[in-house]
Amino acid sequence: MQVCLLYPAMIVPPTFHARPMIEDDLDAVLAIEAASYSTPWDREHFRNELEGRYSWPLTAVEEGVVVGYLCLMSLFEEAQILNVAVSQSKRGRGIARMLLEHAFRLALEKGAEIMALEVRSSNAAAISLYQQLGFTRVGIRAGYYESAEDAILMEKQLKESL
Repeated sequence: MQVCLLYPAMIVPPTFHARPMIEDDLDAVLAIEAASYSTPWDREHFRNELEGRYSWPLTAVEEGVVVGYLCLMSLFEEAQILNVAVSQSKRGRGIARMLLEHAFRLALEKGAEIMALEVRSSNAAAISLYQQLGFTRVGIRAGYYESAEDAILMEKQLKESL
């Protein structure tokens, strides 16, 4: 939420919202993916998420334009964030937070109790956001990424947070 500059007590709702990802989103999702990761997922990988029995990919949309996405997998008591990114020009506006919060609610609906994810050890902004949202470090995968960078494993108890 943003504060209105004319009337500071008023809250202005964000102009973006989350919705399920659809096939027509893939060109925009792939462009964000390519700009965000050194080894991006390909179209087939996202198609598998769209078709997966336990996958619930989401997009963030602003004025009809996809500005971010999140791929959630939820099976039994554990859900996992597989991939999340926001268009570089839209970062810092709460879009990733909104997608994550949407994913928390969705995972709870599917019966999950724990949310897990992996993040590059150098991605301080993402780690900070995850910690703000209640994730804690639970382990490290040494040399996990193609550059031999470590992945930090993080988890969040869902039932305690919502």
